[in-house]
Amino acid sequence: MNASPLQPAQGQPGTKEGQTLYGGITNRRVTVRDIAAAKQRGEKWAMLTAYDALTASVFDEAGIPVLLVGDSAGNCHLGYETTVPVTMDQMVMLSAAVVRGTRRALVVGDMPFGSYQESSSQAMHNAARLMKEAGVGAVKLEGGERSARSIELLAEAGIPVMAHIGLTPQSVHAFGGYPVQGRGDEAAHRLLRDAKAVQQAGAFAVVLEAVPAELAAQVTEQLAIPTVGIGAGAGTDAQVLVWTDMAGMTAGRVPKFVKQYANLRAVLGDAAREFAAEVGAGTFPAPEHTFK
Repeated sequence: MNASPLQPAQGQPGTKEGQTLYGGITNRRVTVRDIAAAKQRGEKWAMLTAYDALTASVFDEAGIPVLLVGDSAGNCHLGYETTVPVTMDQMVMLSAAVVRGTRRALVVGDMPFGSYQESSSQAMHNAARLMKEAGVGAVKLEGGERSARSIELLAEAGIPVMAHIGLTPQSVHAFGGYPVQGRGDEAAHRLLRDAKAVQQAGAFAVVLEAVPAELAAQVTEQLAIPTVGIGAGAGTDAQVLVWTDMAGMTAGRVPKFVKQYANLRAVLGDAAREFAAEVGAGTFPAPEHTFK
């Protein structure tokens, strides 16, 4: 019998009984309160992106406590070069699918470019859509001090917010690419101000993307809320990867911070070629695949 994610198997090292985020399926979802408790006891945890019910169900069964429906779907699934073209309607649709495919993971829905930058009221309207129409447990938006007022408004309304600072992909055109952020004293101080601003505004966690490891560790030490690293070294409270990068589905070069734990692109390619060969040879469908 599987233990619940908050009740580890007896004798599991490094955890206190009844507190770990991992351990299996339970009859309730992981909450932001569970995430905060993990920070207090020093438990590190993993977050993966997900964009559909089937993949999300696999990660949910694997015990991943937080799933991010990222606007990275634009690059990974929708054929865009950046995340910028992703629409609010698309994020609602994808987020709803991930929610339907999971039972225990905290599902975080990304706020796409143009869905919150105009005003705090715009942010409230679109965050409410993700909560009401998709059923997510939290939302994520990019920006530090510049997004603090919107984070504060959402938090006051009871919408959990995960912030995102450092390299913010929606600003790709302003950055002129995807450079590492926080190098140099001035940039490091600015990133630390951003981190403290989103915490003060009420964010329950903050993603640190493409940040020098030493700076990310410093931010993590100074914040009471969990930090989630992606290209930010091992000193953060949690780590996130885009699942297609992690599982080896992405073609070509992947970012330096990515570790590929499988080569699913090759597996699927081999399966498709074998299927086509059997069809061409007339060996599929065989008698066992045929109705009589």
